Amino acid sequence: MTDVADMPPLPLDVLAAAQRDGRVRVAVDGADRPVAFAVLDLVDGCAHVQQLSVDPAYARRGIGRGLLDEAAGWAAGAGLPALTLTTFRSVPWNGPYYARCGFRELTGVEVTPGLAGLLATEAALGLDPADRVAMRRPVD
Repeated sequence: MTDVADMPPLPLDVLAAAQRDGRVRVAVDGADRPVAFAVLDLVDGCAHVQQLSVDPAYARRGIGRGLLDEAAGWAAGAGLPALTLTTFRSVPWNGPYYARCGFRELTGVEVTPGLAGLLATEAALGLDPADRVAMRRPVD
């Protein structure tokens, strides 16, 4: 997955706008150092998980799931019906992980125009469209 690792991070202006709009969630360790974050966007009337990253040293502690739960709470409070995301179908820490966190794969007409556009952009960047999937998790 070197192609993915070589992709540039989100631009600072995108991160700053997300922060101003309350669409960033950060988890910190006991010394108040960031160890994970989630950046949300709005896509087709849903809260879209644009990026979720956890420092590998803090993996498998439920931090990512906690950030997703916080994102779902934010979405519910904003009157949004669901979280969405795009990810790799076959990578164990992606599609299968998100399925364990309550997301389900969208198929056919369930893939909204905005999500289809994101998948097309990812394909144009060189990601294999056969291994990309759009997923959705309803919020309470």
